[in-house]
Amino acid sequence: MAVYYEYLISSLPMLIFATKAPFSFDYFLSMCEDKIPQRQLLLLKKIAETEVFLQSVGQKTLDRWINFEIALRNELVKARSARKKIEPQKFLRPESELEFGLHHIAMHAVRMPSLIEAEKYLDSQRWNKLDELVQGHFFDFDFLVVYALKLKILLRWQEIEEVKKEELFKETIVAIG
Repeated sequence: MAVYYEYLISSLPMLIFATKAPFSFDYFLSMCEDKIPQRQLLLLKKIAETEVFLQSVGQKTLDRWINFEIALRNELVKARSARKKIEPQKFLRPESELEFGLHHIAMHAVRMPSLIEAEKYLDSQRWNKLDELVQGHFFDFDFLVVYALKLKILLRWQEIEEVKKEELFKETIVAIG
């Protein structure tokens, strides 16, 4: 099978944090279907279906992302358990590499008074890490992996915004009626 990364990637719209996703994940997968090898398409589908990987998958960029995500979640566990005065050890996942700076990110997020703002802050830090991971990858599968992960973040916030609008609408109806 011929691989057409250049054509596929150049046709993708740019993703910007905290904006609306340009399309659904299924549409993204359909765009990739006949332009990348089946094995890589299956990995992108796995990204769509999986909230968090708990172990390496054998793809360098995705493995670095998995390690970052596990390390970030571990730091959040430590920060939250310190506030609740409980032992974090039973909640921690094994990490393969040390990630610097995550302690400060976790502490900042835990100290935020609004849960939604804390989540947005954490996702902005995730976005920054994805920007770091994609450096030097312009027309290859690593770019598509990062694009897929960023698209998931945008779609997640789109769902959150829809729920917030529905709740606001219900509150308004109750207040009027």
